[in-house]
Parts: sequence; C-alpha cells; structure tokens
Amino acid sequence: MARTKRGKPINGWIVVDKPAGITSAQVVARVKRALGASKVGHGGTLDPLATGVLPIACGEATKTVTYVMDGIKTYWFRVRWGEGRDTDDAEGAVIATSDHRPTREGILAALPSFVGEIEQVPPIFSAIKVDGQRAYDLARADKPVTLVARPVFVRSFELVEMPDVDHADFKAVCGKGTYVRSLARDLARAVGTHGHVVSLRRARVGPFSEERAIPLDKLESIVHTAPASDYLLSVATALDDIPALALTGAEAHRLSQGQPLAVTELAARVPLDTIGADATVRAMLDGRVVALARIEGGEVRSLRNMNL
Repeated sequence: MARTKRGKPINGWIVVDKPAGITSAQVVARVKRALGASKVGHGGTLDPLATGVLPIACGEATKTVTYVMDGIKTYWFRVRWGEGRDTDDAEGAVIATSDHRPTREGILAALPSFVGEIEQVPPIFSAIKVDGQRAYDLARADKPVTLVARPVFVRSFELVEMPDVDHADFKAVCGKGTYVRSLARDLARAVGTHGHVVSLRRARVGPFSEERAIPLDKLESIVHTAPASDYLLSVATALDDIPALALTGAEAHRLSQGQPLAVTELAARVPLDTIGADATVRAMLDGRVVALARIEGGEVRSLRNMNL
C-alpha cells in the first residue's frame, strides 16, 4: 500500500527574509509547518549569522532549485580586521591576531585580484565533503581538514565604507560556490592582516531580491489569513532566464509522456533560432510550465515534468 504524503500540495516560491541566529534548515521547517505544505526546500544555504534572501521552494518548485542555486548572488557584509577565526566569521574562536590595519588605498589596490574567475579555498567550517564527511563535522570533532582551492566567479567586489579603523563594509556580486567568509579571510591576508566576517546580508539570489522578501515572523502570521498571492510566487519565477517554448496541448501531452518532439515540427511556429541548439528551455502551455526540456540532436526532450 502506497504511503500518503502529509500536508497540502502547495506549489511556488516564497522569498523569506531570514533572521540571524537560525539555520536555513530551521527556516524551511518553520515555513513548512506554517503552510502545512507537503514538500518544502530552499534555494541556497545561509549561515546562522547571516540575514536576507532565502528562497523557499514549495511542491513542484523544488524541481527548479538547481537553477536558483546556480544564479548570481549579491551580498553586503562587514569585515573585522585584526582577528582570524576558525570559522572565518564572528561565531568562531580566534586563531590569529594582528595589530596592522589596512588603509583605504591598500584595500582598493587589493580588490581587483579578487574579481573574475579566481581560485578560492572554502572555510573549514563548510558543507564541502571530505572523504564522504562534511568539513564542518570534521572541524567540530577537532579532526584535520584540508580543502583544496576551487574555481569560483566574482562579478564585482566593492569597498562601501570604513566606519572605523577596525571595520570595513563591502558589497560582492558572485556566482555559485563562492564563500564570502573566504573572500574576507583572503582579502585580509592580502592587505597584511587577519580578518573575519562580523555581519552578512544576502540581497539577491538569481531572480529573487530583498524587495520581495517577507520576514519569517510576518510570514508565519499572515499565511492563515492572507491570500496565497500575497506571499507565493509562481514556479516559473525561478526560470526567468531560461527561454520559453510555447507548445500546443497535444505537444505538451506527448512531452509529458516521455515522447520527444521534432524540432522541425516546431520551427515554423516557434523562433528556435533565437534559442539555439543544445539549450534548456521551459516548455509552456497556456502560460504555465509543463516541463523543463532540452533541445538536442534535432529533438526536444523532457528533463523534468511539472505537475501544475
């Protein structure tokens, strides 16, 4: 006998303004409980210290999480000079100190080397796996953790303000897998000192911005009285950067049954030349996403069907 899923079949995205002091998993659990939803996930972890945009996927939106996590992210953060910490943020233990404080000129001179495709070593307190175990689990158990540098992309890294000699505020726009804590740590070393992140706010993840974010406590209070349209965004919101491919009802049915569609059948009606070969598309029917599909070898094949 098949097990019945508990909870309501809610489909869409909620942009939560995460408060400091709790994990992303705890936010997911509270949203799931508040909505009574059967399936909930998130589009990119934020450390407990961090605040800001945490996209929450409900139902069929969980199938699009990868596209959100691959998106460009914007962070605002403050660095404390003179102290290196084992977590590279204010929650860790001090492991190194320095009396040196960088000048504005020194910081500005160092920033360009952290822009573009760079090599970055993640913090030892991170979710990176080492021999099948999370690095943070090994670090918490006082076991040696050796992480290798990985290529990441930083679109921009700006000095915003220097409120006092011990602190500086920054804005970074970066790609998947970039650790702000590592940026702070490595920048501090580049300017001749130690440093760690004392505050961090994520302002954007892909198509989701803080202007659309709802504080967690507010969301928990309005879900029982406000219409879903007040807080729930469509599944397709996460796919704004993916070309749309409009289908007829018959074509959508065939695609959902695992049957490929010949590109030649669609070419007369759909401008496939603007999409390109070997592209991922969102297959649409009457304004709703029916599948994530791939154009390859003259055919359109479904990657993930959407039950909307």
